Amino acid sequence: MVTVLTLPSRRLSVAPMMDWSDRHCRKFHREITRHTWLYTEMVTTGALVYGDVERHLRFNEEEHPVALQLGGSDPKDLATSARLGQQWGYDEINLNCGCPSERVQKGAFGACLMAEPQLVADCVKAMRDVVDIDVTVKHRIGIDDSESYDFVRDFVGTVADAGCKTFIVHARNAILKGLSPKENREVPPLKYDYAYRLKREFPQFEFIINGGIKTLDEIDLHLQHLDGVMLGREAYHNPYVMAQFDQRYYGDDTPVKTREQVLEAMIPYISAQLEKEAGRLKLNSITRHMLGLMQNLPGARGFRQTLSDSKKLASGDPRLLLEAAARLSLPA
Repeated sequence: MVTVLTLPSRRLSVAPMMDWSDRHCRKFHREITRHTWLYTEMVTTGALVYGDVERHLRFNEEEHPVALQLGGSDPKDLATSARLGQQWGYDEINLNCGCPSERVQKGAFGACLMAEPQLVADCVKAMRDVVDIDVTVKHRIGIDDSESYDFVRDFVGTVADAGCKTFIVHARNAILKGLSPKENREVPPLKYDYAYRLKREFPQFEFIINGGIKTLDEIDLHLQHLDGVMLGREAYHNPYVMAQFDQRYYGDDTPVKTREQVLEAMIPYISAQLEKEAGRLKLNSITRHMLGLMQNLPGARGFRQTLSDSKKLASGDPRLLLEAAARLSLPA
């Protein structure tokens, strides 16, 4: 298990994304970048307190540094879940205070928790009391028509009093009624300056920005003001954007893998996973995360078509990755 002393900084991270950032996706991303922090999909406390812990918490050792994002609002259940997360080897526990979906709201957690900062503080304290690893919070800058900077400032101040030292700021409001989760990632305007102000007002804490960030130039700009940048959909739809992360942001001079080398590295992993979970795991469950690897290259459409061909996928042969790569000319 990786210890805190060996962990890289959170300068770059990939957001927790429901139905996307599962352990297979994280393994794929780890083949592109060695140091970027990876986050699980949100796991509810109910799934851990009453469900199949192994199914929800197992991950690949090479995923480190990897954080477990929890969804919940009961301090006791969150403490139990955080303790399990540490026992399973996660490097960080993150509390979801940013998801706006109605399903999550019915569970009284996610973005609606921003209306109850003292409850969030109680949850953070309960988790910090039982784990040695970092407990962080991912949140929005406001909810519904709460547009004032004071709202998020007071939220951060209250939660910080409970010992939280790292805040991941999705720099949009969450609209709890009337917008879908997808619309909530696009319609509310981005206000990066709110995150910048938080860092200026609370310089002793770590602030990581999330929301609408796509390019290295944008990352460079944000890092002039903040401690870290979290990529979301761009890391999924255009994962090779992360290929420069280790050298550019972590000073690692290890040669950057080509796209083809990334594919080749995934083949033994896929073979092992299919053998281990024979009859339960399908090839597409892993390859679906890789469709964007050739984004912006000539022939990328053919690559995606091959990896989406149901007849070819039914063969269960991971060498399909190389067949897909042959549909375009890859750089040496």
